[in-house]
Amino acid sequence: MRRLTTTLAISGALLSGVAHAQFGRGAGEWNTAGGDAHRSFWTPTDGKISRATLAKPGFTMTWKVKLDNAARGANALTPALIMTGYIGYRGFRSLGFLSGSSDKIYGMEIDVGRVEWQKSLPAATGSVGANCVGGITSNVARPVQTAFPTLASQGGRGGGGGRANAAKSDVGQPGEGAPILKTIEETQAAAAARRGANAPANPGRGGRGAGGAPRRMPNYVYAIGADGMLHGMYVSNGEEPEPAIKFLGANANANGLMIVDNVAYTVTSGGCGNVADGLWALDLESKQVSSYAAKTAGSTGFAFGGDGTVFVTTTGGDLVALEPKTLKVKDVYGAKQEFTTSPILFQYKDKALVAAATKDGNIHVLDAASLKAPLSAPAAAGVAAGALSTWQDTDGTRWLLAPTSSAVSAWKIVEQNGAVSLQKGWTSRDITAPVTPIVVNGVVFAASTGQRATPSVLYALDGGTGKELWNSGKTITSYMPRNGGLSGGGTQVFLGTFDGTIYGFGFPVEH
Repeated sequence: MRRLTTTLAISGALLSGVAHAQFGRGAGEWNTAGGDAHRSFWTPTDGKISRATLAKPGFTMTWKVKLDNAARGANALTPALIMTGYIGYRGFRSLGFLSGSSDKIYGMEIDVGRVEWQKSLPAATGSVGANCVGGITSNVARPVQTAFPTLASQGGRGGGGGRANAAKSDVGQPGEGAPILKTIEETQAAAAARRGANAPANPGRGGRGAGGAPRRMPNYVYAIGADGMLHGMYVSNGEEPEPAIKFLGANANANGLMIVDNVAYTVTSGGCGNVADGLWALDLESKQVSSYAAKTAGSTGFAFGGDGTVFVTTTGGDLVALEPKTLKVKDVYGAKQEFTTSPILFQYKDKALVAAATKDGNIHVLDAASLKAPLSAPAAAGVAAGALSTWQDTDGTRWLLAPTSSAVSAWKIVEQNGAVSLQKGWTSRDITAPVTPIVVNGVVFAASTGQRATPSVLYALDGGTGKELWNSGKTITSYMPRNGGLSGGGTQVFLGTFDGTIYGFGFPVEH
């Protein structure tokens, strides 16, 4: 485990927690499929990973662990969820969580690649359905906020993981206590004030009631079992302090689990377990379930805007804006072409934009505030089915990344004469059937899906040029499952394979 040997190091970790509370995104955390509520697949800052460090030797596989998981159909391990700066009885730690297709949830210490706990969720009985595999199909999740990150929380102009707020001394005035503790209290009080008097008095798991002194709440990780129940587990040991909540029917093919404002969201597809296709919302306090019936598109089906609006893409060719929790329709854009990727939300100057690709490979970009028409003609990007990713460079350039059948293509958002459009940036080296790429501090990580006779390969690319900086060669010995993908956080990148192995890549640290 990384050594924190001074009071200054401890205070820095506490300040990281304050930044998370203020800006809605912890440094290097990955809390749902796609990393955040917007499905950006982006970790803006990192203490070690950068284009400069990847251009030098040192980045490598730091560990791999074979988990006790049996694949079901083409499913195996979901992308790892990453929690940094956890404070437990062993001190500061970085944890990872993922689900396995054989009804298991895993908690890991990601600094050293060690399984901390393993939990089996109840298996389901009854019909699975044609072309359905059963077992756990969706990612695990922790609560996320919908507010877009500020420039400060993206690392500022330097983009190298700088402070999100000013440094503070650890020594306070006599009788006033440590300034860092006062900062935390002030941040929590300000957050409570923003929630206002209408905040629920009993917010359920992971919430906080209105009024009263701020208190440290338990940390939970959530998963949907094959029995259709939503399970909330302590991150420290996997124990469930409360009974699971009925969410879906058994054997549903669920994906994209996300927890926002004490509501759980997921999409279902394939009619598995006789569960209708659509978007589902479960209020964790009232236990009420809402749904929006549609055949959703892409790997996750939905994403959130900065104001809490839910956006869904459908195979019927609609991009739909929905009210949170109730899932009532607010706005609709008809593309006249089947959508094949999930929506992605991002900021560009003073606008919130939403983008998604259709079956013809075109990317549609719209103003999230009004879905009447695209901001420009759809860009012919040759996008494969799945999801897009996005990031903002230190010079302010906003990028969209699109996996094609044989490479990753990068597109810039540009504005000319008040009109917003996409401009081709670069195309990567050949990468066969790449999964959705992720971005860590300006470095694009992409992986070939691979197949039984051809293992997956992980690549690191310069986010501004597409130049290859590194690749994993023959390190990975299996291929990626259908429900798999990449995630990044805590100065590492993670990849799970069909044979049940989870790999950690980064710079070796002292243990």
